[in-house]
Amino acid sequence: MGIRENLQEVREKVAGAARRAGRDPGDIELVAVSKSVSIEKITEAYALGAKNFGENKAQEFLRKHSHLPADARWHFIGHLQTNKVRKIIEKVHLIHSLDRVALAEEISRAAEENNLRAPVLIQVNIGGQGDRYGILPDQVSSFAAGAARLPGLEIKGLMAMAPWCEDPEAARPYFRKMASLFKQVKENVPGVSMEYFSMGMTGDYQVAVEEGANIIRVGTAIFGPR
Repeated sequence: MGIRENLQEVREKVAGAARRAGRDPGDIELVAVSKSVSIEKITEAYALGAKNFGENKAQEFLRKHSHLPADARWHFIGHLQTNKVRKIIEKVHLIHSLDRVALAEEISRAAEENNLRAPVLIQVNIGGQGDRYGILPDQVSSFAAGAARLPGLEIKGLMAMAPWCEDPEAARPYFRKMASLFKQVKENVPGVSMEYFSMGMTGDYQVAVEEGANIIRVGTAIFGPR
């Protein structure tokens, strides 16, 4: 299938998952993960109604950014080096990968220099895996409280990736744990807006939607294997 058919299938599955959970499908934001995807394919997806694109490397993002109209929204979803922050700060709609104090401080400084508040999501290492970036679950509330005090940051929610497994149902306990953590931060940490709950990728996005995600990050199911 091509991008048109792939997008239609993903949208239909998102709508089905939302209805199963008693949710409005219109509340789910689809980020088309465009890393390693050509400008031509990204432009095709945009023409078919995709407006949110996710990149995980600053250089690749900067190369692609100017090729789409101004209403395209770019999400930075990968590990962000502090020395790349100033290059992307004015160009990204949302940073999904705030994962350490030094990065929070650098984003805040760069945002203030540009007279803005940078919208960010705190990345959570929900599986506690040593090879994954992110804040450990029991440290998220304290990290969020500290980050929320930085003048250039706007804490908009949480992001996580469940450990990879063949059965999407195996991700459900991790997504439920994330939902509980999201509620905890929203109710107990002052100065955070907690609008966005970003979880779910090609293999498990339907389960993520059923468990409350309102941003899903889908690449292979839209663009095909890299």
